[in-house]
Amino acid sequence: MLRAKQGADTQGATITSLPSGTSSRARRGSDELRLRTVTAEATLTSRAYEVLREAIAEMPIYDDEENDTRLDERALAQRLGISRTPVREALLRLENEGVVHAIPRRGIYVVRKTKAEIIEVILASAALEGMAARLAAERATDQEIADLLAQFPQFDRAALSRADGDGHRAPAAAGPVTGAGVSEYSQVNLNFHQRIAELAHSELFSQHISRLQIHMRAIRHRTISDSDRIANSVVDHADIVEALQVRDGDLAEDLVRRHALGLAEHVRDNVSYLK
Repeated sequence: MLRAKQGADTQGATITSLPSGTSSRARRGSDELRLRTVTAEATLTSRAYEVLREAIAEMPIYDDEENDTRLDERALAQRLGISRTPVREALLRLENEGVVHAIPRRGIYVVRKTKAEIIEVILASAALEGMAARLAAERATDQEIADLLAQFPQFDRAALSRADGDGHRAPAAAGPVTGAGVSEYSQVNLNFHQRIAELAHSELFSQHISRLQIHMRAIRHRTISDSDRIANSVVDHADIVEALQVRDGDLAEDLVRRHALGLAEHVRDNVSYLK
């Protein structure tokens, strides 16, 4: 376990942004973090925790088994321009949340879950995100739903083919997404799921979904380019938006849950790079 000194370091220092990291195949986890600036608006411990957690959420945890996810406390403190105490306390809080873990005589590592554990995370997320979608259908304002479609125009039902000649759902009319478009769509996908959770207007659900977010974001990012997942994702999201527009909470919950369960099935059947 990490040993944290009691009390937060509240000196009025500023934490500066980090460079984007190296391009080598085996990279140190600390070098991969993209950290935004921390100001003295809150204690350094609280702000360091927020910045570290946000940066870890953006790490490609499952993209490459050879990536080093070790976090060096001293290096982080130096790069952030603060003492080690608030960094240590922030890492302790992250360890208590299961985001990182300390291995004696080796260091602190971002948790990389097994295949079975990832599936459990997805199943839990399916239940939480499904109920959040139901609440969004009930609680989001008309303007918020209109803004959702404006923010994600690629999920406008009018822009998609409703059915093929046999009456089955057809993929997005835009066709396959490749190259840089995959990375761009991956971010759109992540933002969409985050926004649905926000529209539930439930602090409780937001907190629970947030605890699963790091691994959900990482596995969604890693698998979105597999086979025809992008095309299916576009259609699924369009269905979800349509359910929200007509205020059908039952349908919205069912669609989001089945969407997540489809990811669990994909991981079970196709993800061989996880043990």
